[in-house]
Amino acid sequence: MEIGAQLYTLRDFCQNTEAFAETLKRVADIGYRTVQVSGTCAYEAAWLKEQLEANGLRCVLTHYDAERVAGDTQAVIAEHRLFGCSYIGIGGMPGGLEQPEDYDRFVQRYRPAGAAIAAAGGRFMYHNHHMEFMRAADGKRYIDKLAEAFAPAELGFTLDVYWIQYAGGDPAQWIDKFSGRVPCLHLKDMACVDRAQKMAPVGEGNINFDGILQAAERAGTEYLLVEQDDCNGEVPFDCMARSYRYLAAQGLR
Repeated sequence: MEIGAQLYTLRDFCQNTEAFAETLKRVADIGYRTVQVSGTCAYEAAWLKEQLEANGLRCVLTHYDAERVAGDTQAVIAEHRLFGCSYIGIGGMPGGLEQPEDYDRFVQRYRPAGAAIAAAGGRFMYHNHHMEFMRAADGKRYIDKLAEAFAPAELGFTLDVYWIQYAGGDPAQWIDKFSGRVPCLHLKDMACVDRAQKMAPVGEGNINFDGILQAAERAGTEYLLVEQDDCNGEVPFDCMARSYRYLAAQGLR
């Protein structure tokens, strides 16, 4: 398994191409060799390829424009192929999961995209928050319904361990449950500060990362992507560096 940086953590430092290029350099300087591109400014695929190569980085996953993934799938596949990324992701259900109809529309709209991406040798990836662990009228959790609605090759899961725990689940248990469908994980910790839940660098909170890393090995996970949506006033690069050092101390690179 490889450690990667989810650039959404550093989104405030990627709002134009000059800043984005500098951020990639700083990420590489921390020690990361893989990234997920998400939350950045607009960019050309050829430009991203050039910047990644210049910094010894690989993009292994994106959170792409969900409308383009569904509506311009072949162009999205071609762009990812140019910068060498097989996992084409979205950050959640477009528009949220407010009504049962939102789930039905998602399946109808994105199943063809998942099939096309699989046919091209890639994989469509879905990132969870907490709401996917709500139960539908039939008693099933929405995340289970997603797994049933798409063939495994046509939908993988970027399981976010923080949001699983936030929803009351056991991250290691869910990684085991979706073994073979979780090539990527999002890692951030959950700390209790002033009696409130806070996002924290990996290893600085209370999530059981020993169990998560063991489950990830069993599940065939390839990439452990550090993401801290909220750094609580700390410098995001510092948080990313502390997470990297923790994971590196576990023998990961």
